[in-house]
Amino acid sequence: MLQGALAGLAAGGLYAVLAVCLTLMSRLVRVVNFAQAASGMFGTYIAVWLVSQQGLGIALATVIGIVIGGALNALIGWVVATWLSEAETSTRSAVTVAVLLLLISLSFILFGNKPQPFRPVLAGPAFEVGGVVISQVTVVTVALAVLVAVACHLVLVKTTIGIRLRALSERPTTAELAGIPATPLSIAVWGATGVVSTAVISLIAPSQSNDATALSMLVVPAAAAALSGAFRRLDLAVGGGLMLGLIQGAAAQSDKLSLLRHFLPFLVILGLLLWLQRKEVWDAAR
Repeated sequence: MLQGALAGLAAGGLYAVLAVCLTLMSRLVRVVNFAQAASGMFGTYIAVWLVSQQGLGIALATVIGIVIGGALNALIGWVVATWLSEAETSTRSAVTVAVLLLLISLSFILFGNKPQPFRPVLAGPAFEVGGVVISQVTVVTVALAVLVAVACHLVLVKTTIGIRLRALSERPTTAELAGIPATPLSIAVWGATGVVSTAVISLIAPSQSNDATALSMLVVPAAAAALSGAFRRLDLAVGGGLMLGLIQGAAAQSDKLSLLRHFLPFLVILGLLLWLQRKEVWDAAR
């Protein structure tokens, strides 16, 4: 079971990175981006097509796919920032659901509905601890989750751009009156999270169920991880993602629990939503 739990850390690192992206989107541009994983999936699929159909090297194709994934996310951000700047968070988030479905459908049209022939960017074990093999993908995804969270925290706290982003998220009208360029900064957040999402999905896709729907729906466990930090705290988002991956990996080793692991993110979301709403429920019951 320990081997399974540690194997689940690779997926946990992916959930954690995506959860950090979702948390940043919620904090800084008032959107829960349900298309976060879908844009990464689409960029990754383009990289696979460049390798299998155009003969490009995997490194160059991956870089191109990451750039396209980031650009696609930035394009979505431009649409939202331009036409929905005054809309409620729920309305802005609902738009990304439509984008999620659009990208899945478009991937079926362009690439077919079968899993793609992914070639691993990283392969093989990194090291062994007590007879348990830790893969390179696991090490890189976990390290990437921590590094992205720490880097984002430092940018938000220590840099001028971070202070401007925080001002826009907390007092958007005042920030715009002070001359802070809201639209370019919002698009930059969308693009940066798109680049990070595509990069981590490119790493983990060969070891996952790599059809378009499965990769796009990775946003569900990522949302569960982000919700553990109330879409505000990056550290709890990382911890939630890693813990979710560990539990799923351990459950996969048991015949009785193997099926339950697929429902675990939904159960976590339900439980966290009920917990976060407990005060309102108790107040109403008095």
